[in-house]
Amino acid sequence: MKLKPARTLMAFDFGTRNIGVAIGQSITGTASALPGLKARDGLPDWQQVNHLMNEWNPDVLVVGIPLNMNGTESEMSLRARKFGNRLYGRFGKAWHAADERLSTYEAKEWANCLGHSGSYRDNPVDSMAAQIILESWMNDPVNVGWLVAGTSR
Repeated sequence: MKLKPARTLMAFDFGTRNIGVAIGQSITGTASALPGLKARDGLPDWQQVNHLMNEWNPDVLVVGIPLNMNGTESEMSLRARKFGNRLYGRFGKAWHAADERLSTYEAKEWANCLGHSGSYRDNPVDSMAAQIILESWMNDPVNVGWLVAGTSR
């Protein structure tokens, strides 16, 4: 039986003002939120992204895709896909799309349980959403094959 290699994964919760970031590892299927990135019309400071990539050296990138509730593409889902393509263009790492429906809602519920108060604009939960997205992606049986040694998607 092949053992799963330890893989580092990085997820992004794309937004036009903030981009949430989380880091995870495949052995336990868990992730942690990292400080989010400020964005201008969906464009981050690419030097900050470069710093994250150099610091964590992820094997896998995951980008949350905000589909409509009926599963169709939205303007934001197309922009999130464009962001994933930009990550690939800049860093040469393939990225995987993750259905992120209701992840921000779940992150807000989680934040409220932890005592979050005030404005989500001033104190966003995007990186908590990225953590939820990444853990969901890692634990989806469809993606398990990608995380096993010698297999690819």
